[in-house]
Amino acid sequence: MNDIRVLIVEDDPDWLRGLSAYLASEPGIAVVAGAGTTEEAAKAIREMEYDIVLMDIMLADEVAGIGLAQEVLLRGGAKVLMLTSMELKELMFDAFRAGAADYLIKSDFERIPGAIRDAYRNESPISAAAAAQMREEFRRLKELEQSYKKKELQEKITPSELQVLEMIDKGMSQPAIADKLVVSIRTIKVHVGNILKKLGGGSSKEAARKAREMGLFGEEERNG
Repeated sequence: MNDIRVLIVEDDPDWLRGLSAYLASEPGIAVVAGAGTTEEAAKAIREMEYDIVLMDIMLADEVAGIGLAQEVLLRGGAKVLMLTSMELKELMFDAFRAGAADYLIKSDFERIPGAIRDAYRNESPISAAAAAQMREEFRRLKELEQSYKKKELQEKITPSELQVLEMIDKGMSQPAIADKLVVSIRTIKVHVGNILKKLGGGSSKEAARKAREMGLFGEEERNG
């Protein structure tokens, strides 16, 4: 079996030397070149033959690794493993969007040989650090989506309609709501009709459940 050919892109010379020596001692892995600048990396990407690129995401204080990773992938065949000393969600997502096989924290360097072999075999699992950051980002995006939907509904529903919805959610009938609010049953029916047009759903109870799940109840005092 041929050695896995690795190109290392790293702007810290100490890290580049140390990582090259560390990987050179690993069976089945051969470091074919190291690049310390964006220009050197671009030249190596075009001219060298390699299977895996260990790509420092930050080069000379710029996020140059993302663009270089895309160049590697446009050539086809090779895999990119992003290296960083920072667990930044934004950079992590950019790296995966660029097509990186994994995102590795430098301090977890003992994982690198295994990650190289996994990527070479097309078996790359996402590292635990990357997976945790991605879960956190998905949670944040979900909360942002919920907040947007809640604001959108708050702008659609009037305080009176919201009051009716909350009473429906508590199990009150339309006649009971009319008596409680001292209005006609027709007024309540108009409110319910408007609510269904705005929130959708097949029934007032379904609309009330939706409003509760969105956290709308209890907002009428602040909106009033």
